[in-house]
Amino acid sequence: MDMMAVATIEHDAELMLRVREGDSQSFALLLAKHRTPVIHFLYRMIQNQAVAEELAQEVFLRVYRSRASYEPTAKFTTWLFRIASHVALNHIRDGKHERNQESLDQESDEGMSRQVASEAPTVEQMMVREAKFEEIRRAIQLLPAKQRAAVLMHKYQEMEYAQIAAALESSESAVKSLLFRAYETLRAKLAHMAGRE
Repeated sequence: MDMMAVATIEHDAELMLRVREGDSQSFALLLAKHRTPVIHFLYRMIQNQAVAEELAQEVFLRVYRSRASYEPTAKFTTWLFRIASHVALNHIRDGKHERNQESLDQESDEGMSRQVASEAPTVEQMMVREAKFEEIRRAIQLLPAKQRAAVLMHKYQEMEYAQIAAALESSESAVKSLLFRAYETLRAKLAHMAGRE
């Protein structure tokens, strides 16, 4: 698994180095591979699918504009999520996001419920699962923006502390502190769900 991860890292960095040299086909490959995870991350930060897709375009535009100065000093995904974090945090800080996205949230829930279901659940089980996803998503959405970004990168993107620290331009200890506070808040808000099926 580690060797596979290393090969992937090297491949992404190699593609980006080709982009730096003017290879647009390599950029198309990077875009195809990373667009969906970036949109998912942005959606979880912003809670608006259309805005997440717009912001993803901005992220990849910034990646392309930065191609001349790209150096593979960190994992490509760390560099990519640093850009995505900046875009999302700037968007939140500028107050451009909308708070009520009920229909989009429900569409996402249905997709998540389908992904999680390993056997054919009953309608009641699906409704309970959907309600849990909604409650967890709302709890994450209420976290301060930097804590939310750290949680999303840690849990959904499965990034390590060092990668998250690089993406958020902070120290590993600051990331651990952000995650500790975020998980404590989430545990307190979601404690009533423990053991409930």
